[in-house]
Amino acid sequence: MSNNAEKGVVGASIGGSEQSQLYLMDTKTGQIMPLTSGKEIQYGSVTWSPDDSYIYYRSNEENKTDFFIYRMEVATGKSQKIFGDTTGIRGYNEIVDLSEDGNLMIVSRFNSNSDNDLFVLNLATGSFSQLTKDDKDIIYDSPNLMPDNKTIWLTCNNNEDGIARLAKMQVGSANVEFVNDGWVDPSWEINSLSFSRDSKYMAAFINEDGYVRLKLREVETKNTLPSPPLDGIVGGGEFDMNGACLLSFSGPTRTTEVWRWDPATKKLEQLTFAIYAGIDREIFSDPKLIKFKSFDGLEIPAFLYLPPDYKQGEPIPFVIDAHGGPESQFQPGFIRNFQYLLLNGYGILAPNPRGSSGYGSAFMALDNYKKRKDSLKDYKAAVEYLIAQGYTKQGMIGIRGGSYGGYVVMGMITEYPDLFSAAIDGVGIVNFKSFLENTAAYRRALREAEYGPLSDPEFLESISPIHKANMIKTPLLVVHGENDPRVPVGEARQIIEAIKTNGGVVDSLIFPDEGHGASKRVNIIAEYRKQVEFLDRHLKGGTN
Repeated sequence: MSNNAEKGVVGASIGGSEQSQLYLMDTKTGQIMPLTSGKEIQYGSVTWSPDDSYIYYRSNEENKTDFFIYRMEVATGKSQKIFGDTTGIRGYNEIVDLSEDGNLMIVSRFNSNSDNDLFVLNLATGSFSQLTKDDKDIIYDSPNLMPDNKTIWLTCNNNEDGIARLAKMQVGSANVEFVNDGWVDPSWEINSLSFSRDSKYMAAFINEDGYVRLKLREVETKNTLPSPPLDGIVGGGEFDMNGACLLSFSGPTRTTEVWRWDPATKKLEQLTFAIYAGIDREIFSDPKLIKFKSFDGLEIPAFLYLPPDYKQGEPIPFVIDAHGGPESQFQPGFIRNFQYLLLNGYGILAPNPRGSSGYGSAFMALDNYKKRKDSLKDYKAAVEYLIAQGYTKQGMIGIRGGSYGGYVVMGMITEYPDLFSAAIDGVGIVNFKSFLENTAAYRRALREAEYGPLSDPEFLESISPIHKANMIKTPLLVVHGENDPRVPVGEARQIIEAIKTNGGVVDSLIFPDEGHGASKRVNIIAEYRKQVEFLDRHLKGGTN
């Protein structure tokens, strides 16, 4: 959105390709006009200049691999590259902040999903300096440059336990000063920071075991301000001209809405009102946060969902839900298909196994490269927990997951072929070598840092379920999009063919007009119904 709120820039792609083009929108009339038209090129990270005459953005238009930073004159559409080159400053660069006077820009370059560096670019001269450079994986997140053009507030995980905490830096120095003044409980990670337009107020979004809560304070006095009474997933953090904070909020039984919180008056106002297709959300179920121990004693957090009519001690069909990433975290927001499964009589357990974010960099690194299969053992421990607690029994347990979670599904039914009675692989990886060879070029380096490099084909083969397809006994549903740029549809076709060749049970749902997951409503509904029909067929009988 432009600073005067008269214009906005919208990114949109076709058919799930993720090659987002930029469109200029008039906020009064809704009229749009294209700003870019580059096929097989991705644009994003849009930031407006203070006078709204320019937009800055990132694009991989030069070689379709590296993202560089560009400036476009809004009136003429003329653009030029202002940061990055193919000899030194390359990789995944994005704009993370612009100074109040428009003179300085902070650029983040990601070396992997768990490591980035910050650069400071002088927009007047074109000169830049690298602010951070480390010999280990460190994340510098949410940098906010103050009006003095010297002080940077941010979060950083360069500490003993690798937890993202509140910190400050100075332009020209790589020194990170952690702010340990008791405002934020150091046990929890800070997801992000934001500031009011006059830099008077600071907002911190605290990740407390998957729930995200807001804390506010005055920057100069350090006085804590009242927080809104919202318990779930709070995001956003933009401030309006009157100092009120604009937030997004969702929870297990309510979809994302926009709220306005005024800490001065303690007035909380809901600004948007979603519909629930005529369904009373009072019938939806909240989860319970539980923890169980894995094979090596590591404690694994998970969210346990039970149907509204569940009777204690009664075994019911259960689905283990594997999140993607793997450097992400399951959070109890509003997940429509969860409520759909619950109302169809299924329990759900959604673990955050080793490798998940939100618990510090040490926890997140526990599944990297050669440790890949340790995270699968966490899912096995999840099944053992459910059976030991009497929630379900053998023959009534399924597993599903999307993207990396799809790999988890395939890894589990090949490593533990007798554990599940149904499995759903959504846009999942089955062959890490072909995945890395065929994923979009701009993603390959980031993914090799997590899974292992193409230069180590023997290891990639050892963790690829396609090479153990003959072990699969579990009935499998494969869901994918023809246009997926992240996990190409060839991954789905490989495993479907292999299971058929081995005489196994496999069904599929391949959408010709989708990418990395279904986004069109008609396809989403079709997938929901297909999943429940498949699970009913294989789990509700209670036997393998």
